[in-house]
Formats: sequence, structure tokens, C-alpha cells
Amino acid sequence: MTHEHDKSADDIGRRAKRMKNARDNPGPSPLRGIGTFGMIGWAIAVPTVGGAFLGHWLDRVAPQEFSWTIALILGGVVLGGLIAWGWVTKEGTGE
Repeated sequence: MTHEHDKSADDIGRRAKRMKNARDNPGPSPLRGIGTFGMIGWAIAVPTVGGAFLGHWLDRVAPQEFSWTIALILGGVVLGGLIAWGWVTKEGTGE
């Protein structure tokens, strides 16, 4: 009987330790994924739209053989991608 009592006490101790560990170190929230998705979207959208507006203005003020709008939209997408990549890398490492 003592052996069974020791076994159940050990089980209770292990369960309590797991519960404490789960409480102290919660996993990532599902809402965090939605927030990350939104942040990545904004990080790409804002420079792209900004490039479109600036390019449209430059097309009127300083016309060239190429389209400033298209060039700056592409530049905005690249810049936004770099910003998003840096943000995701920073979030992934937990800094």
C-alpha cells in the first residue's frame, strides 16, 4: 500500500510541476498571430501607398520617360518587405 501511496504522491507532484510551468510560461496566444499578420500587412501597405502618392506627384511635377508611380510602388513594396522581414525576425528571436 505504501508503494501505491508513494506513486500517487509522485504523480501529483509531477502534475503540479507541469501546471506551474504551464502557468508561468504560457504559449503564444492565437491573437498574437492575427496581430502579426496585421503588422506585416501594414508594414508593406504603408510604404507602397506612400510610394504611389509620391510617384503620382512626381509624374506631374517632373515627368520622365519612365513612370515614377510604378517605380515608387515597386520601391515601396521592397521597402515594406524589408521592414516586415526585420519585424518578423525580431519577433521570432524574442528580442
